[in-house]
Amino acid sequence: MFKPNPLGYSDGYKPGHKRMLAPGTDYLYGTWIPRSFKHAPPEIKKLVSIGQQFTWKWLHDVFDEWFFQKAWVDVQEFGEDLSKYLGQKYDQTHFKELHDLGYLPIKVKALPEGIETGPNIPHMTFINTVAGFAWLTLYLETPISAASWKMPTSATLALQYKRNAKRQLEKTDPDNIGKLDYLCHDFSARGTDPFTMLSSGLGHASSFRGSDTLICIEGARYYYNEPKGEVCINSVNASEHSVSTTKIFTVGEKQMLIDWLLEFPAGILSVVADTFDLWKLLLEYLQDPYIKELIMARNGTLVLRPDSGDPVDIICGTIGNILEVKSVTTDHLLDSDFEDFDYFKCNGTLYKVDHVAVEERYEEYGTEQTTLWEAGYETFYSEVLDLNSPQQKGAMEILWDGFGGYTNDQGYKVLDYHIGLIYGDAINLDRQIDIYQRLEEKKFASSNIILGVGSFTYQFNTRDTLGWAAKGAWFECNGEGFNIYKDPITDDGTKKSLKGRVAVFIEDGEYVVKTECTAEQEDTGELRTIYENGEFLNQISLTDIRASINKLI
Repeated sequence: MFKPNPLGYSDGYKPGHKRMLAPGTDYLYGTWIPRSFKHAPPEIKKLVSIGQQFTWKWLHDVFDEWFFQKAWVDVQEFGEDLSKYLGQKYDQTHFKELHDLGYLPIKVKALPEGIETGPNIPHMTFINTVAGFAWLTLYLETPISAASWKMPTSATLALQYKRNAKRQLEKTDPDNIGKLDYLCHDFSARGTDPFTMLSSGLGHASSFRGSDTLICIEGARYYYNEPKGEVCINSVNASEHSVSTTKIFTVGEKQMLIDWLLEFPAGILSVVADTFDLWKLLLEYLQDPYIKELIMARNGTLVLRPDSGDPVDIICGTIGNILEVKSVTTDHLLDSDFEDFDYFKCNGTLYKVDHVAVEERYEEYGTEQTTLWEAGYETFYSEVLDLNSPQQKGAMEILWDGFGGYTNDQGYKVLDYHIGLIYGDAINLDRQIDIYQRLEEKKFASSNIILGVGSFTYQFNTRDTLGWAAKGAWFECNGEGFNIYKDPITDDGTKKSLKGRVAVFIEDGEYVVKTECTAEQEDTGELRTIYENGEFLNQISLTDIRASINKLI
């Protein structure tokens, strides 16, 4: 197994920094902070504090096993490689001193995991505890950053999904609020690397129990003290296209459904439904009397999973919000009120709206460019003759027609217990809202749909999504302390770093930071020591993190 020297988990320019420090520098203090949300989804106003314990357990382990427990003769090759890498002899005396010390001489303080802050609030601070190891604080910046940014980013997105889900569930089906922890299911594992699979997966698991990221079970036990014998996430027996095709190409899709319904007579069974023809499966196979009898006789739910196309239209149908108008007089509309509608109804007749860009229409007649931009667009319409196509109805309405259910006290339809729907392709926060709104317009409760949240959400992010950065803020040189910071004149202020030692306090329910603190002031506030000289302190469980997060929604 590849077990690299953990000193290699750094940027190539870091090894030279010890020689660049001000002479006599003994201590260096840094911060880990989300600087800006300008690259985050617009609804994100705060972020979740999480991942600090994970980062330092991982960093401690790799240094302990792959550095400190190895003989120096096996470790020093890294310094020899640096000589070749840099093209000049590299002095690795400080690496040898660290190896002789036998532990990471670092003190780490962190905010409690499971709380929320705005930007520019430090979530971690770190300082070397042994004089002369100031270089180590700088050196560890890279692995700290690489290990720390993903989990809080995914946890913040997961919390927004949960807020959206709870708001819609309370509106359309409050009696089923117990489903909330399962309405968004983690499908992201296959789109991540093994490390991110765990860190992002635990971020999702901080808000939801539904997850296919299996590694989170053991990961939560190791990194977040979840008890053995219990699991922090749940899922169901579910097919995918590869197993479906082995049945379809041997016994056919209809017999496949029969076989699986007999093989799994109880519990939730999820079946991918669009290997070939989604609409045929929903309208023909599921309505076969024998198959329907098997479904309704099960002690559990058969969940269908469409997996291709526009998620909003596949679930809700292509006929969305309809504008009611009293009259129309021509074959095209110039009223901009039609711009946001695909259909309108007039005197009981439904019409489809087609928006045509004027520049495209006028180019056929050679109209000049200036006229194109002045005219804007035209909207044409035509009568809808067929209101019953499966594409127009969508999967939810088709399942309701076939299996029924009940209308709850809020006036929304809830599918029969034996049938359900999940969609896990190309889901993001905007589509979650669109799906909920379209279902609401059709009087369906949001409890009817589980959304699979995958790489389209959790891998469309970078360290800059929440502006994460580790920066130096204070150092001691020849016994004198200096408050340091950066403030590039060519920047918009985002990169201005915190100055001096810091403390975080709660004022009027919000987390605020105090900079340029004395040592005594820095020792107060909400930042708590979680790691010091190889020892772990103030540890937390995933269960406790979830309890804190649930108080936020």
